[in-house]
Amino acid sequence: MLSDIEIAQNCTMLPIGKVAEKAGLLEDELEYYGKYKAKISDDAWKRLKDEPDGKLILVTAINPTPAGEGKTTTTVGLGEALNKMGKNAIIALREPSLGPVFGIKGGAAGGGYAQVVPMEDINLHFTGDMHAIGAANNLLCAMIDNHMQQGNALEIDPRRIIFTRVVDMNDRALRNIIVGMGGSVNGVPREDHYMITVASEVMAILCLATSLSDLKKRCGDILVAYRYDGSPVFARDLKVDGAMCALLKDAIKPNLVQTLDGSPCLMHGGPFANIAHGCNSIVATRLALKLADYTITEAGFGADLGAEKFFDIKCRKAGFKPDCAVIVATIRALKYNGGVPKEELNTENLNALKAGCVNLQKHIENIGKFHVPVVVAINRFPSDTDDEIEFLRHVCEDMGARYSLSEVFTKGADGGIELAQMVMEEADSGKSQFQMLYPDEMPLKEKIETIAREIYGADGVTYSPSAEMSLKAIESLGYGNLPVCMAKTQYSLTDDPKKLGRPTGFNINIRTARVSAGAGFVVCETGKVMTMPGLPRTPSAFNIDVDADGKITGLF
Repeated sequence: MLSDIEIAQNCTMLPIGKVAEKAGLLEDELEYYGKYKAKISDDAWKRLKDEPDGKLILVTAINPTPAGEGKTTTTVGLGEALNKMGKNAIIALREPSLGPVFGIKGGAAGGGYAQVVPMEDINLHFTGDMHAIGAANNLLCAMIDNHMQQGNALEIDPRRIIFTRVVDMNDRALRNIIVGMGGSVNGVPREDHYMITVASEVMAILCLATSLSDLKKRCGDILVAYRYDGSPVFARDLKVDGAMCALLKDAIKPNLVQTLDGSPCLMHGGPFANIAHGCNSIVATRLALKLADYTITEAGFGADLGAEKFFDIKCRKAGFKPDCAVIVATIRALKYNGGVPKEELNTENLNALKAGCVNLQKHIENIGKFHVPVVVAINRFPSDTDDEIEFLRHVCEDMGARYSLSEVFTKGADGGIELAQMVMEEADSGKSQFQMLYPDEMPLKEKIETIAREIYGADGVTYSPSAEMSLKAIESLGYGNLPVCMAKTQYSLTDDPKKLGRPTGFNINIRTARVSAGAGFVVCETGKVMTMPGLPRTPSAFNIDVDADGKITGLF
């Protein structure tokens, strides 16, 4: 059996101009990055902005497990299947981060015969967006430290600098550092931190900005520190917003690539869903809605994280109204949620499947709270038995959710025709009466508790003393009307990654809270979630290599 990278390397890609033509883009609207990648200029939006929107389909999943779910693979295969049926569909995805690529998760361009290509470029440097975001973020950090070195006219309290440096790599040694060491010529000594680039506010800003001017304003609105008197300092006070925007002027343009069968894909932005808002950019999604009758996008990890943030943050900011949601699950992952060890997942176990199905049921319920119709996509594995498939079919029917086996990993578009037909029917049905979980004017703690109670199933929320103080300070600054971005483990509905299935009788523990004023949301860190991941004992980097001819291997 061929690996993902071997399948991708064996395909015949179309010149990106041909893909653009299929998508309805004009030659003058493209900025080429080689033969198979391009950025789309703002001219396309100016031409199309008054066109009606197509249908918006969100692909989400159950809580992820080591058994794998295949959310991106299903998203890609669904788009391919719709196009094979003669429909006009565009896929809108996030860009991968180098951290997981070299860490434990691997690439993020789909898998098997439902991939986006050129997968090596996409999973590595792509068009340089990640580097631009990191450079803009770290320019702001350098300007903060330089300002203090040059006399600190703004009277920044070095103990209350809240904006941190980033790097797009899993590097736990950088989580907590001291900068400015080595004498007076090397800066003001202070404690600092690193986050992974995809967790940075600059990444969120890029994904939530609607134009270059909006991007510049949002960069200026970043709250970076507090003065000795407790008043806030913003990036615009350091006169750095213009330079940051200059670094991001190309990064804000959506990237156009293709699937293995030449279907168009807009891949842009890459915030994680466990520690950020987990959705691709507004500019890419809104352009796809103008170009296509069906836009298929995804939100990271389970519906408790990515989907909730897609609905409550991205749709709130952009005014999007999704028409259908797809929840991806595997029988293997549900059995894992039911207590079966990873090495025993290939053996039929209806009792474990029944026990694990409560996780899927909770996610179906959660999507229903946003009044969006649901289709369950079971990403089929060879080990799935007929009895297990039939049992799961009844579970979905009892929940009022349509159900389809997806075989896009092994069959590409042909393996997703039934799923595509169901999704299209639900999206076209007019059933969606989308509404967000909470209103803007609800106090921050009530928003947090609403998410914890309604989406996670928690009994309540506990706050550390620093989180309590931070939330009060955020509201006193006038940011109480912002939505909440919960940073939580992806592996559980709780903030404890070991509690699988559908736990009950727990509280969500809020450790810290901070405002991302430029992005326009309040981040609450729960449990022990980290904004800088670490590498595992056996990183994926061990398997990645390149030969003398430049051919990459081991990238999956």
